[in-house]
Amino acid sequence: MDASNCNLRWRVRRETQTPGRTVRGAAIAENRLYRGFSDGYVVAYDVASGDQLWATRLTETDGRPATIAASPVAWNGMVFIGTSGAERACGCIVAALDGATGRVMWTFALAPTGDAAGAETWPKGVRVGGGSVWTSISIDTNSGSLYVSAGNPGPDFFGDYRPGANLFTGSVVVLDAKSGALRTWYQLVPHDIHDWDQAATPALVNTRSGRHRAMAAGKDGYLHAIDIDTKTIAWKTPVTSIVNADVPLSPDGTYFCPGTAGGVLWNGPAFSPEANLVFVNSIDWCSTVKLDTKAPVFEAGKQFLGSANAFGDKDERKKGWITAVDADTGVVRWRRESSQPIVAGIAVTASGLVFTAGLDGDFLALEAATGKVLHRVPLKQPAGGGVVTYQAGGAQRIGVAAGLDDTILEAKGNNPVVVVFGL
Repeated sequence: MDASNCNLRWRVRRETQTPGRTVRGAAIAENRLYRGFSDGYVVAYDVASGDQLWATRLTETDGRPATIAASPVAWNGMVFIGTSGAERACGCIVAALDGATGRVMWTFALAPTGDAAGAETWPKGVRVGGGSVWTSISIDTNSGSLYVSAGNPGPDFFGDYRPGANLFTGSVVVLDAKSGALRTWYQLVPHDIHDWDQAATPALVNTRSGRHRAMAAGKDGYLHAIDIDTKTIAWKTPVTSIVNADVPLSPDGTYFCPGTAGGVLWNGPAFSPEANLVFVNSIDWCSTVKLDTKAPVFEAGKQFLGSANAFGDKDERKKGWITAVDADTGVVRWRRESSQPIVAGIAVTASGLVFTAGLDGDFLALEAATGKVLHRVPLKQPAGGGVVTYQAGGAQRIGVAAGLDDTILEAKGNNPVVVVFGL
C-alpha cells in the first residue's frame, strides 16, 4: 500500500499446502521484499511490482519440510529466518539465505544432536526437538551478531522424557551472521515444562549508564536484561503474575501462571533512550495442565505434548499489562492494567509517546514517562499485530494492524485491516 494514503499498489496471493496459519511479517532490502510461508518457503518479491523473484523451501534437521511463522530480517545481502513447530518436536533451525538468489548459505539447529554443542544436554535415545522461532531476529550490526529467541522443547510438558537443560530451547542464542557459528547463548528457561517459549524478538539497547543490553521477554512472564559486555543476566523483572512456577506438574492437574497462553508473546519489548525505559506488553492468564500418566511416544507430524488435556484448561479470568521498566536497574517505573490481554507491538517516539493496542479493541497513546493515557481510540476489533510510526508525505503517521482472529487467545476479529493515524 502507498504509505501516505493507503491506496493499493499491488497484491499477490500465494497458495500453500497449509493455509490459515499465521506468518508474522516481511522484510525489505533494496528492491526486494522477503516473506516466509507456513509450508516452509521463503519467497522474494520485487518491491515495486510484486513479481516473484525466487522461492526456497527450508527443511528441518531430519529433512522434513519446515514450518515458518516468523518474520524474516534482511541485512548485508542476506535474509535470516527461523522455523517453528515445537508442539510436534520440530527439528527447528535458523537459516541464512542469499538475498539475491535464495541460496541457503547456512543453517543452525536449535535442538542439537550428535557432536554439536548443546547435544550433551539431551538424553540419548529420545526425540530431540523444539526451539521454535516465532517472531523475528535481532541483528547487532556493529558485531555482526544475530540474537535469536528460541521456544520450548518437546514434549512440552513431560519433562522426565528429556532430563537435562535441553539446549538451545528457552534461550536467546547469539550467532555469527556471516557463518552461522555459535557465539554464545543465554538459557532463560532451562528444562521448560510449562510451554514457556522465548517467543518475542529481543530489543538491543544502549542504556543511560552506557550498558549494551539485549532485553528479552517471554512466556515465563519476565523481562530479562542480558548484559552483552559481561555476558551475564543483569536482572529479571516480572511483568505479569507468577504463580506455582516451581511446582511439578501432576496427573491431577497443576495450576500455574503465566499459563500456556500467558506471559509475553510475539511482539517484544520496545525502548526509549530518552526515558531510559523498556516497555513490555503482557498477558495475565493462568492454566491448569494435567500431566500424562506415561511418557509420550513420538510420531512424526503429530502433537507431542505429554499432557492429558492438551495445552491445559485456561482460567476464566484474563487481563493484560503494559509495564515500563528502568533499563539500568530493572525497577518498574509504571504499569497499566487492561481488561483484556495486550499482545500488539509497541512504538515509541523521541517526543515521549508510546503507542500500542489491545485485544479490547482500543488503540492507545500514552505518556512514556508516566503511563498516562493521552488518547484512546476504538478500533472496534482486537489488535494483536504490529504498531509502527513513520513519515510519509511530509507528515508523521502511526500504522496499526487490527482484526486479530486467534483461537488460542479467544480473539475474534471479523475484518483484518491496517489503520493509519496522523499526528
